[in-house]
Amino acid sequence: MEIQWIENTDGFDGLRDEWDRLLADSASDCVFLTWEWLRSWWSHLAERRQLRIVAVRREGELVALAPLSVRPSSVRRLFPFRAVEFLGSGTAGSDYLDLIVRKGDEAEALDALSRALGQRNLMMELGQLRCSGSVAAGLESHLVQRGWKSAQTKVNTCPIIDLRGHSWITYLATLGSQHRHDVQRKMKNLSKHFEVEFERVEIEEQRDPALQLLIALHNKRWIERGGGSDAFHTAGHVAFHREFTARALRRGWLRLYVLRLDGKPASALYGLRYGRTFYFYQSGFDPQYARHSVGLVTMGLAIQSALEEGAEEYDLLHGDEAYKFHWAKESRDLARLELYPPGARGLYLRAMTGGRHLAGEWSRRMFSKRTSYNSETQKGRLRAESSAARPAENEICVGAAAGEKL
Repeated sequence: MEIQWIENTDGFDGLRDEWDRLLADSASDCVFLTWEWLRSWWSHLAERRQLRIVAVRREGELVALAPLSVRPSSVRRLFPFRAVEFLGSGTAGSDYLDLIVRKGDEAEALDALSRALGQRNLMMELGQLRCSGSVAAGLESHLVQRGWKSAQTKVNTCPIIDLRGHSWITYLATLGSQHRHDVQRKMKNLSKHFEVEFERVEIEEQRDPALQLLIALHNKRWIERGGGSDAFHTAGHVAFHREFTARALRRGWLRLYVLRLDGKPASALYGLRYGRTFYFYQSGFDPQYARHSVGLVTMGLAIQSALEEGAEEYDLLHGDEAYKFHWAKESRDLARLELYPPGARGLYLRAMTGGRHLAGEWSRRMFSKRTSYNSETQKGRLRAESSAARPAENEICVGAAAGEKL
């Protein structure tokens, strides 16, 4: 086995034709490991990372890839050491990151990768792995045999819908009675009150306007809720999605939908169809149509479209929001795998990482409390303004939340 280190964009670009062929012949195959996704991420969201892709070849033929980068030390992250991580890490929303190894070559390729990466003696922090069945778990076994230490932590869950054998009608029958009733009623009522169009982006001229609309609707909704989404919160994230969606459309993967009511955009959904799976990535809707449940209707129409085009799985990706489990009965857990080099350095890194995780958890809790406080403050202000505008109406409902009756 021959090891090749790719440390510049020219080398990354040179792998394009081989990359996705190898991915299709691996157990890791998913849209977030495609050359198109990771190259777009590198262009716009890599920040100060250093490229460290490891290619394993046998007589010139590519048999494995470790899509990695080196994250610099960061005082802000409370971790003053460099660490190896997957390309696609951070806030891009990449799930199921992993090593890419041709089926049948795992043992030999992982041994070669463990020797190559082990010599660098850098901590590895591999996030968004499948909790079970990841190829990286094999790398862990090889490195542990070489004296490395490891720790795995569940970090998220992906609700999934098994679409195999279903039509839209039979899928609806699997839902809880209340949710099934809501879906059918909301879809029917929407058609009664509006001319409904559910458009899918098919050509390049439609793509960027639809993407910009989705971003605007998504951000508008979150601003009204007091903020909190990091999907499109920087110019880099927007540029990343503009570049990737152009590539995804050319490859036939893009599923970008716009729901129009009487010709006006009410909601949008950004998905990807790759192989047997439809990935639901993000959505947004205009709050002025909230009472018509346009978000719920758009999700239902997207699932119906996935069924009609023969998808076998609808993956709602990471996040355990309650609404996702109204649609999905199953889930797939994601983990973070940390690998520490042998000796005193590894022990020190492990101690530092533990402290950083504790500090990060505290910070997330404080942010959550602050966001909740800001949201409740905003709601209180709006309720006060509403009460001043309609005193008689609100006097009837004293003690009730908006929309409730006593």
